[in-house]
Amino acid sequence: MDLLQNVIHSGLGDLQWTNPTRWEPLPDGGLRVLAQARTDFFRNPDGSLPNENGHYLWLPVEGDVVARAHVLPTFASTYDAGALMVRADGTHWAKLCYEATDFGTHAIVSVVTDGRSDDANGVNLDLPSVWLQIVRQGDLLAMHYAPDGENWRMTRYFRLDMPAEIAVGVVAQSPVGSGTIVDFHHFSVERRRVANMRAGV
Repeated sequence: MDLLQNVIHSGLGDLQWTNPTRWEPLPDGGLRVLAQARTDFFRNPDGSLPNENGHYLWLPVEGDVVARAHVLPTFASTYDAGALMVRADGTHWAKLCYEATDFGTHAIVSVVTDGRSDDANGVNLDLPSVWLQIVRQGDLLAMHYAPDGENWRMTRYFRLDMPAEIAVGVVAQSPVGSGTIVDFHHFSVERRRVANMRAGV
């Protein structure tokens, strides 16, 4: 079920904000989110001060899960992105982004944080929007993207120790810019397992 279909100005249902920001429903049932200036989730591997001020709209989920989001970021500055994130706490989380890179491209970028973050650029895309997926089965996670929301392609498969209940949601960020807009046309969370984590189905 698309958790954004019934979003109205008066409430977000079971969804809740970490670092709230301005938002509004889209005419087709999605959500438009303002990413304010210098906002991100990142714990730099060089040990510098972590950034924890990205705009995260999430709900608590226990056990195995398939989470999907359809994101359309406005790429105003480097690292502007719309993302899908799973999070246990400030030092254990992972996000999959459609991001403006520092190489002048738009790419699928994954960040896995286990104490400190890594940062991995994936495939470059020339698309206005993309579907993102994160699958969790126990402490195993897989990340996928799809231009059409059906034919998933793996970005990453990894282990991250997390408790049974975690936060699952979407992120709007503008780490070095003056802010941007991210449209989320779909966000769903299903409590189920997939047959093949690498394939995402």
